[in-house]
Amino acid sequence: MMLDLGPFSDEKFDPKKWINSACKSRHPQDSLDKHMVDLEMKLQMVSEEIAASLEEQSAAALLRVPRATRDVLRLRDDAVSLRISVAGILDKLKKAEGSSAESIAALAKVDTVKQRMEAAYETLQDAAGLTQLSATVEDVFASGDLPRAAETLANMRHCLSAVGEVAEFANIRKQLEVLEDRLDTMVQPRLTDALSNRKIDVAQDLRGILIRIGRFKSLEMHYTKVHLKPIKQLWDDFDSKQRASKLANEKSEVERLSISNDLRSSSPTVFFSSWLPSFYDELLLYLEQEWKWCTVAFPDDYKTLVPKLLMETMAAVGSSFVSRINLATGEVVPETKALAKGILDILSGDLPKGSKIQTKHLEALIELHNMTGIFARNIQHLFSESDLRVLMDTLKAVYFPYESFKQRYGQMERAILSSEISGVDLRGAVTRGVGAQGIELSETVRRMEESIPQVIVLLEAAVERCISFTGGSEADELILALDDIMLQYISTLQETLKSLRAVCGVDHNNMGFDKKEGAQNSRKVDLISNEEEWSIVQGALQILTVADCLTSRSSVFEASLRATLARLSTSLSVSVFGSSLDQNQLHITNDDGNGEPSLGGRAALDVAAVRLVDVPDKARKLFNLLDQSKDPRFHALPLASQRVAAFAETVNELVYDVLISKVRQRLSDVSRLPIWSAVEEQSAFPLPTFSAYPQSYVTSVGEYLLTLPQQLEPLAEGISSSDANNEEAQFFATEWMFKVAEGATALYMEQLRGIQYITDRGAQQLSVDIEYLSNVLSALSMPIPPVLATFQTCFGTPRDQLKDLLKSDSGNQLDLPTANLVCKIRRVNLDQ
Repeated sequence: MMLDLGPFSDEKFDPKKWINSACKSRHPQDSLDKHMVDLEMKLQMVSEEIAASLEEQSAAALLRVPRATRDVLRLRDDAVSLRISVAGILDKLKKAEGSSAESIAALAKVDTVKQRMEAAYETLQDAAGLTQLSATVEDVFASGDLPRAAETLANMRHCLSAVGEVAEFANIRKQLEVLEDRLDTMVQPRLTDALSNRKIDVAQDLRGILIRIGRFKSLEMHYTKVHLKPIKQLWDDFDSKQRASKLANEKSEVERLSISNDLRSSSPTVFFSSWLPSFYDELLLYLEQEWKWCTVAFPDDYKTLVPKLLMETMAAVGSSFVSRINLATGEVVPETKALAKGILDILSGDLPKGSKIQTKHLEALIELHNMTGIFARNIQHLFSESDLRVLMDTLKAVYFPYESFKQRYGQMERAILSSEISGVDLRGAVTRGVGAQGIELSETVRRMEESIPQVIVLLEAAVERCISFTGGSEADELILALDDIMLQYISTLQETLKSLRAVCGVDHNNMGFDKKEGAQNSRKVDLISNEEEWSIVQGALQILTVADCLTSRSSVFEASLRATLARLSTSLSVSVFGSSLDQNQLHITNDDGNGEPSLGGRAALDVAAVRLVDVPDKARKLFNLLDQSKDPRFHALPLASQRVAAFAETVNELVYDVLISKVRQRLSDVSRLPIWSAVEEQSAFPLPTFSAYPQSYVTSVGEYLLTLPQQLEPLAEGISSSDANNEEAQFFATEWMFKVAEGATALYMEQLRGIQYITDRGAQQLSVDIEYLSNVLSALSMPIPPVLATFQTCFGTPRDQLKDLLKSDSGNQLDLPTANLVCKIRRVNLDQ
């Protein structure tokens, strides 16, 4: 049997498990004792073999230890020797490095001296050449060879720059400037002829001469000077046509007066608004021709030369352009046309007092601006190859004549809207008088309600004008103007409400029902029919629709205004203006790597961006507004929003005062009715007793309250125009019904508290009155106030039982202050 010694090396070796496993592997015919003896013998023999092997290997290891020790000592000596050798090598390298650095430094000094000597040699050569050029330059000019003269002057300039500031050559420097001016003067007539007669080769040669002497600005100036004259003639053509038209009309007028029967038609007047498009068309055609010619004649300069021509043109006609725009805006209104004045004259106060800017003035200005916008887009397409900065400056020059108008846009818009708001008539057309209050009230309310959408339309038109004229760059001024105009309109509504209070008889001063004027009010009520009263109530209820319409329409308009600001924020992208605003200038990317203007660059050519590009303070102010508009809590018209809420509150107060006015009238003298102090008359004969009936004052109030839901129904139907609003309409009617009923109850209880003394008969009658009003309130599904229930209980209880009532369990359910007050009124002493 072979023994497997592998399990003995396992850390988790279990002797019992190994023995049991060995016993299981015995042959079935072998006895267990024999198998165990054989196993023990084999284990003993294996252990002896292992012990002998260990002893033999230990002896061999002991013999190898001295030899290994000698090898280790030898390796240590070799390592020490190698370390010494490496240290010596490092010392030699350090010494070599130091000597090399000194050598290199010496060589550098030698090289510097060499360079200086070469520079001095070149300077001497330049000085000699400069002296020679100075001596021969006159001969070059005398020969008339302009290219050679330009080359000579360029060499002189180079020599002077090489020599530097040397006193000996100061005269030559001045002479060079004189010679360059002289050459420039000689080039001028030839360049003018070449540009005028389209001589490409000559123009190119002359350009080379000017470029060689550093006079590119002179090329720009001559090019602009040559072409500005015909363009200026195009501009002056308008004045010529106007003078011809004026002379023709004067001549026709003279002939018409001399020969009365001869009817001659006058020459049509030339208007700037109809002439401007033709001028832009001719100017655009001229620039297109120049652009094509310059691409051949000046392939390196055409992208700046032609735009420069347009900028100089706009600068030359700028003041005249502004004047013509101003007069053209005045031609659309007879008053300003007769005075030959325009918008700027009205704003400066040069017109008679009372002259105002009208919508037609601003519309005419926007029409002219739109014509210029079309021209600007054509120019943008024509100059698309030019640098973005050049293109932006060109467009800015095109729009410049409108800048003075845009700077005063807020003032113009405010004046126009203020005039239009002042023209809104809110007062009724019927003369006031008894029997006509309801008609006047209804008419006034109708006009108020109709005026709201009219005003909103005016404000929306103002927003459109702002976007059309300024591109949104004056949005901040527009917001201020709209807010002020809304305040003006709401103030007009508030004043109308004050007059309606007088019509309805609920003036704030006395609410219409002072004690001193009770009799007068009663007589007034008698003069007004019941139908008239309900007409006034219906008119007052209609005022609620005015407040609701104003609130909803103003909210919708404000939301649309925020949406407009959001669109502006997108179009005037922050990527165009961005962080460069912090450096007081705009960062503009010319292209996106493909040679085409980038998205940010194209956005920068927007009419508003062109205007704002050089005014970072205004741009920052505008973008602050646009950023604020993204906040859901932002109010575009903050003051107007507050005033709208205040107006709605005022309307609610007025409607409540009107609805409660009849109750006030009926209850004004309840506390002083004589029946409260009446004593039951004694009779010698037994008479039957009858139950008391509610008095007329309380039945009148009750009937009014019961009729009120019918009066609220038409208004509720007007609100519930759809099924979705039906629930809201029902809530609205119930809310107002409860509000009036609560007010009537409060007024009634106030009168009850004012009773000084009441007899048993009066108490019985008052209990019946209170019970009637309580039944009315119950019919309206309104809970009975505890104070009113206490009044009814205490007045309905016999006087001699009142003290016991307060001490009973039922008395705990009463309002104690009210019960004590009733005891005082009925002269019941609770202390006894």
